[in-house]
Amino acid sequence: MVIWITGLSGAGKTTLATALYEAMKHRLPALVRIDGDEVRALFGNSLGFTESDRRLQIQRIQNLAAMLDGQGLVVIVAALYAHPDLLAWNREHFSDYFEIYLEASLDLVRGRDPQGLYSKVDSGEMPHVVGVDMPWHAPDNPHMMVAAADDLDTGAVVRDIMDRLPPLGGMGK
Repeated sequence: MVIWITGLSGAGKTTLATALYEAMKHRLPALVRIDGDEVRALFGNSLGFTESDRRLQIQRIQNLAAMLDGQGLVVIVAALYAHPDLLAWNREHFSDYFEIYLEASLDLVRGRDPQGLYSKVDSGEMPHVVGVDMPWHAPDNPHMMVAAADDLDTGAVVRDIMDRLPPLGGMGK
């Protein structure tokens, strides 16, 4: 099974993926977490941020997740780029798939800006930021949508996710 969390940069994907991992790992030892930023670093930061580089980055994550899924592991993925054909690939290739969309306004993520991306765009230092000068493709039909907010109760969202996952049925209780 692959649990795919997507949303704009700063929406809280890594925070949610980490909280979900921590809540489930003790009951589900065959659980791994893949974070887009960590995969980028794993490959030596060899990609830029153009649309073609972002597609390749997601394909790397997909291939890694598919390999782990094929070995019977449950995989939590936190990844930014959500082009419809890439998400459709996920639905077709993973044994079980659960897509979570962290919906966040550009104002919210600009205010958070944990990696300084939006300030770099504003100063002209960085092009190719999804949602600013590159289109954001919100998922068309996620299994779950979470409205990101500064006061989001991550624990409640984690329990809700665990209750909704059929293979994990009721782990959040």
